[in-house]
Amino acid sequence: MISAAKRLGEVKEYYFSIKLAQIKSMNEAGKDVINLGIGSPDTPPHPRVLEAASKSLLLPESHGYQGYKGVDKFRKAIANWYKKTYAVEVNYKSELLPLMGSKEGIMHISMAFLNPGDGVLVPNPGYPTYKSVSDLLQAKIYTYNLEEKRGWYPNFEELEKLDLTKIKIMWVNYPNMPTGADASIRLFRDLVAFGKKHNILIVNDNPYSYVMNKFPMSIMQVPDAREVAIELNSLSKTFNMAGWRVGMVIGHEYYITKILRVKSNMDSGMFLPVQEGAAAALDLDASWYKKMSNLYAERKKVAQRLFNVLGCEYRKHEVGMFVWAKLPNNAKALDVSNIILKEANVFITPGMIFGSNGNNFLRISLCSSSDKIEEAISRIENSDVLSSILKLNNE
Repeated sequence: MISAAKRLGEVKEYYFSIKLAQIKSMNEAGKDVINLGIGSPDTPPHPRVLEAASKSLLLPESHGYQGYKGVDKFRKAIANWYKKTYAVEVNYKSELLPLMGSKEGIMHISMAFLNPGDGVLVPNPGYPTYKSVSDLLQAKIYTYNLEEKRGWYPNFEELEKLDLTKIKIMWVNYPNMPTGADASIRLFRDLVAFGKKHNILIVNDNPYSYVMNKFPMSIMQVPDAREVAIELNSLSKTFNMAGWRVGMVIGHEYYITKILRVKSNMDSGMFLPVQEGAAAALDLDASWYKKMSNLYAERKKVAQRLFNVLGCEYRKHEVGMFVWAKLPNNAKALDVSNIILKEANVFITPGMIFGSNGNNFLRISLCSSSDKIEEAISRIENSDVLSSILKLNNE
């Protein structure tokens, strides 16, 4: 067999790819697993989104290649949404680029700005793709700690002690996943100042700003952010369009043109009905956000009760579509997650997949109905889960 590239040496198959295959196998064996792990919305987009995409499907011109920068209608919708949502003015012609999901953007941004050996600041805990993409591009990873005692914010005093001369990109993600920590203007100002001081590109990954959050924020609200910061955003979570693969990157024209040079060599434009549907989504009024927030708030209360059964501690005012909770007695999340899956046929994400600072945490997704979460509680209470966890803690 032909040997694989060395760049794959540190890169493993994505955890959820492996876990979903395991759950599929269990379901085929009749286990009926309740999956509380993945943040894929289980309700459809707004009917106007579906209508806009459906109408576009009937047009002959919709089925050809599209422009790499997206159609003006979609680009203008993004700019209008940023103005309406964040009070941020964005030039639709030059300061934004539609993406096939923000995950694509992580790769494109990295390819546009990183050379082998360049340094990348990656949060711990944090989205695993930041690290895996950096590994693929043979960059040098510097993890920085996010700790509960600091509200899951970066410790800038600790960061200043690092050798920052070779750092090119810093990945940040506020509102934060997996912890649910909300953004603040002070944090964004500190990040921009840090980037300017050390000539580091700050990339804020911002798909959760409108999920159970009354005050959406963008790093672009900082007046001089465009000098050193860009922002990824996505319609996956806010508008129930995860499978549509549609997002965007916002930033100074200089950064956008560099990302476009990568993207234009990687795909042939976004399917026009997707762009039409996305434009319709971005034009929805406040009633949509309220409806979805109320739904997730109801599910959040049930998820917190599940964590109460497990004896976990959690912050009550986190935002986003997950509940992040600390296990008692410093129990290892991977062990507990495996016990719950084996004994109760319920999957809950172990925090260690996000980094070592998540070793003692579990994460529940709110993308399952309250009834499903209630059933998960019942299964846990009526199985050997709690006794098995107690035995594990005593070993």
